[in-house]
Amino acid sequence: MVCADPRSENAVSALPTASVVVCVYTEKRWFDIKAAVESVEAQEVRPVETIVVVDHNDRLLERAEQEFGPRGVVVVANERTQGLSGARNTAVELASGEVVVFLDDDASARPGWLAALLAPYADPDVVGVGGIAHPKWPDGRPRTLPGATPGDRDATGELDWVIGCTYTGQPTERAEMRNLMGCNMSLRSEVFKRVGGFAEDMGRIGKNPLGCEETELCIRARQAYTADGRNPRILFEPRAAVDHRVSDDRVSWKYLLRRGWAEGISKAAVSKVVGTGDSLSTESSYTMKVLPKGVVREARDRNPASAAAIVACFGVTAAGYVRGRLPGATAHVRLPAAGRNDPGA
Repeated sequence: MVCADPRSENAVSALPTASVVVCVYTEKRWFDIKAAVESVEAQEVRPVETIVVVDHNDRLLERAEQEFGPRGVVVVANERTQGLSGARNTAVELASGEVVVFLDDDASARPGWLAALLAPYADPDVVGVGGIAHPKWPDGRPRTLPGATPGDRDATGELDWVIGCTYTGQPTERAEMRNLMGCNMSLRSEVFKRVGGFAEDMGRIGKNPLGCEETELCIRARQAYTADGRNPRILFEPRAAVDHRVSDDRVSWKYLLRRGWAEGISKAAVSKVVGTGDSLSTESSYTMKVLPKGVVREARDRNPASAAAIVACFGVTAAGYVRGRLPGATAHVRLPAAGRNDPGA
């Protein structure tokens, strides 16, 4: 598909307004946080506002206010449920842009990121756009997360979703997708008015690796807009690129298995509230086509540890899903009421 250059003068003038959100929770990521905000400030296309939401950390809140406040950044405390979903919902309530953009606190946007992310909204059917996330390794790609093209810093791997990055099997050109990836995503502000915010019973709290809140929201939005007789489109735009830092603790076997288990639990929660068909549509193709090719490649290249990592991660994720489907396992999950941003309605 041939797309207009989002940096052209006419394209930039036609872009919707955007509020960029960075949710933060720990001073241990201070230099990452600064890099994230500075990468937004360096964009050729400027947002109407950048919002930094501090998740229940008074010391970090004070530090962020002192650093970013004088630069025009809106710094606020998460007054909702502790965790990433509550912090995002806090930002959504404040955002004035036509599009709300989310950038992780340990991700840095590459040049042209925001323009590329906003350009597809020229199509009125587009309700969400996400970009690509390249892993920024602490010391090269580990064997626990094998890559399809060794030596290529931007190459994907079958298990890169474990570290919040674009993985093998996802599109390489602009294409429709089921859901957005949380570290680099955007949604029209009207989506939150139509279906409510992120489910605050889902998502990360500190280092807790549970997730899928953005998956659930995207599916909920698609179902609601379809019921309205509309044709909602959620797009992947690879030119909207970020570098996502991978910390030392996330390249270990322990984290791989812990994250896989949590993903299974989270997917089970999503399937209970939006239906199994929608919640596992992407995973079915990934499991049947992408993973076997990865195992064969690593075995052929005599990388038994890498082949074992793919098999082990799949196994523990499947086990987590089965556990999460048991009666009562995810009974705590509540969805926001349509038309308002209320997680407990």
